[in-house]
Amino acid sequence: MATQKLLRFVDVGKEMPEKRPPDLRSEDFGEIYGEYAADKAAEQAGRCSQCGVPYCQSHCPLHNNIPDWLMLTAQGRLQEAYELSQATNTFPEICGRICPQDRLCEGNCVIEQAGHGTVTIGAVEKYITDTAWDEGWVKPIAPVSERGESVAIIGAGPGGLAAADVLRRAGVQVTVYDRYDRAGGLMTYGIPGFKLEKPVVMRRIEQLEKGGVEFVLNCNVGDDISFDAIRGKHDAVLIATGVYKARDITAPGVGADGVVRALDFLTASNRKSFGDDVPKFDSGDLDARGKRVVVIGGGDTAMDCVRTAVRQGAKSVRCLYRRDRENMPGSRRETQNAEEEGVEFVWLTAPAGFVADGDNVLTGVRVQKMRLGQPDATGRRSPEVIEGADYTEDADMAIMALGFEPEELPELWDVPELAVTRWGTIKAKFNTHETELPGVWAVGDIVRGASLVVWAIRDGREAADSILRYLSAPARVAAE
Repeated sequence: MATQKLLRFVDVGKEMPEKRPPDLRSEDFGEIYGEYAADKAAEQAGRCSQCGVPYCQSHCPLHNNIPDWLMLTAQGRLQEAYELSQATNTFPEICGRICPQDRLCEGNCVIEQAGHGTVTIGAVEKYITDTAWDEGWVKPIAPVSERGESVAIIGAGPGGLAAADVLRRAGVQVTVYDRYDRAGGLMTYGIPGFKLEKPVVMRRIEQLEKGGVEFVLNCNVGDDISFDAIRGKHDAVLIATGVYKARDITAPGVGADGVVRALDFLTASNRKSFGDDVPKFDSGDLDARGKRVVVIGGGDTAMDCVRTAVRQGAKSVRCLYRRDRENMPGSRRETQNAEEEGVEFVWLTAPAGFVADGDNVLTGVRVQKMRLGQPDATGRRSPEVIEGADYTEDADMAIMALGFEPEELPELWDVPELAVTRWGTIKAKFNTHETELPGVWAVGDIVRGASLVVWAIRDGREAADSILRYLSAPARVAAE
């Protein structure tokens, strides 16, 4: 009987959860996809071909045991499916919502390559974990025994929180320091609610608090407390600050009123969803309502910006990207969603400058037309300017979504011995995540550069295991 519930991809087609119509979903910041009903989740999970060599699993940064929890879902064994999913992923309901599955697990699904349409792995993962929360299967962390060692984690984003979870389950005392007033990092203030509703993040943070993780918020390391003081208070330190410094361009008019950074724009919008006072939003500086908006960039942050501007009531939204659709780094699914919501993509274009009126208020973006030349070192074709083809795109707001760079932590924290790479990221060992400072680890974007939430989760879990080995090392235990 169980086998009849599997290998159904030949006669059952791919079916995503119902997506709200663009004209309705563009009016609010609610998530755009509904939930599967139980029978539909089981049906779609049953499409899995149960590969002997599951490429979905090998292309998942966490190496989630996807075929097995799909099998359990198809058989209606949802609590077991959740427990298996949770065994390798600290936040499966978050990854199910925001991972670019089209580039990772689903993009490498064998039946997709065979022309049958991928298994909807992300939607099933979301369904499993949301069901677990609804049924009360997700419990607060309860270590079997408490340990005396304490670990400091600087940064309450996905990497830091994943490490905190693993360490607390082992009984270690964990304190998380973060500069913001809420934990969650970019999951809280960077990613819009239509991709990740904020209660989903807040309930995980509450679970960690109930499990004994201490959060020290509104704490800017280097100002409110020194890095050396943190090292002195704890047995080990994990740096998981992420990268928040916006990558800027040098161009005429870049300082005009109306040229804004992507993270400032997204943070203001997310804070409003919490009911916070946001003066720069209320004044209109970071509100796209009624404006002609131009977003510059082609990654997932740019997609978040264009779709946020639509929901704020922008008059028009255009996205400039210097390559074509095929070479765009952002999720194809997100690009499609944006186009459905009325965003216009202007491919093979780049900003040459910004035009402002006499009061230095933005009126337009000077645009260069591009073409693709020879491949660069990564194999992608390099964009080249088409001389004499410039034009001006009318704009009241230009949002710079050009990526992020690391802050100068050795200088900001007065720790010159903290080694960094030539890109400013922290040097850390590949598998253990140890830095060159004794007792200090680093994970996530501050090591990798701007990357995905799922990679930060993997790093955090690996680093926590490494820290546990360090805390339990015989020589260290004997010294105490």
